[in-house]
Amino acid sequence: MQPDEALALLKQGSAQIINESELREKLALGRPLRVKLGVDPTTSDIHLGHTVVLRKLRQFQDLGHQAILIIGDFTGMIGDPSGRSVTRPHLTHQEVIANAATYREQAFKILDPERTETVCNGDWFRGMSFEDVIRLNSRVTLQQMLQREDFKARIEEKHPIRVHEVQYPIMQGWDSVMVKADVELGGTDQLFNILIGRDFQREESMPQQVVFLLPILEGLDGSKKMSKSLSNYVAINESPSEMFGKLMSISDDLMVHYYELLLGRTPPTDMHPLEAKKQLAFEIVQTYHSPTAAQKTLDEWNTRFSKRDLEHAELPAFSAIPTEGLAAVALVSNVYREIFHLEKSHSEVSRLIKQGSVEIDGVKIRDPKATVSLKPGQTLRLDRKHAVRVR
Repeated sequence: MQPDEALALLKQGSAQIINESELREKLALGRPLRVKLGVDPTTSDIHLGHTVVLRKLRQFQDLGHQAILIIGDFTGMIGDPSGRSVTRPHLTHQEVIANAATYREQAFKILDPERTETVCNGDWFRGMSFEDVIRLNSRVTLQQMLQREDFKARIEEKHPIRVHEVQYPIMQGWDSVMVKADVELGGTDQLFNILIGRDFQREESMPQQVVFLLPILEGLDGSKKMSKSLSNYVAINESPSEMFGKLMSISDDLMVHYYELLLGRTPPTDMHPLEAKKQLAFEIVQTYHSPTAAQKTLDEWNTRFSKRDLEHAELPAFSAIPTEGLAAVALVSNVYREIFHLEKSHSEVSRLIKQGSVEIDGVKIRDPKATVSLKPGQTLRLDRKHAVRVR
């Protein structure tokens, strides 16, 4: 593919490129570019938010370029402060390594292993002396760090900024020097960190990497960034039914954004929003599981909700023992949180109950304060998209 054609293809779905002319020049070099993506295993799961940038990395691979996947076994102990209003919990090296164990397997659901070089940044940070760290820190000013929007916001809100957090962009920038990156991919919140990498490369008399930013995927709540810590995520190694059910719970407006970022197109204009959402969920399950699993899950969903035949549907199991004798509003809130990882306020749940959405074996519960006792084998419907079987 000619450089102009490749650039036009790669630009699709991007948020910002610094800068396009540099990227075109690199594409014209006639060699595979080294395209860097760093991931911190702060949890054991890769979720759909991560896949936005992973899919773009795969696109570079399909054009013949080399993916450099950096597992942040050292940066993961700090945790990226980008976009955070509070300090991340500190992880031990053992916790990070345990989380990283499944990262490669999950990433290769999207990436081509033959064109992926996987490295850990502990390979170079572990061998640094304290003198090396001081010299690296001397290249960045405190004024630069305090220009970060997230740090400025914390200062204004009188939230602490720990000194170790200031190290994160320095470490990420040095990663780019060590792997000789031509391009670095990241979400829009990574601009500052990737620019530090460009500065370090220039100081090392290396060609500077191109900054290639992708939009950030909102979580299931439609407002905040998808994150496991916010319980608004869809992990790519979740069961097909759980993945499908979560995607069916999103709003119609959010569905449009998911189509754009996860499938690279707009929803079908001639399709009802509910059917379009089923199509989205089907394709996501098919991508991370199989066509057979996607079809089975779609059929189950239609049986469970479209045909309203819950008796024969395969439903998530819920143990009623810890919730015996709870008020209906508390019980339903617990099920949303524990089974579907959705945080619903008591007022939201009360409205669902009063409007007749909540049923036990087809019998509606109308009083949010009513005491509810469940028996094994019963079906509890929370709304038209969520139901569980009592075990």
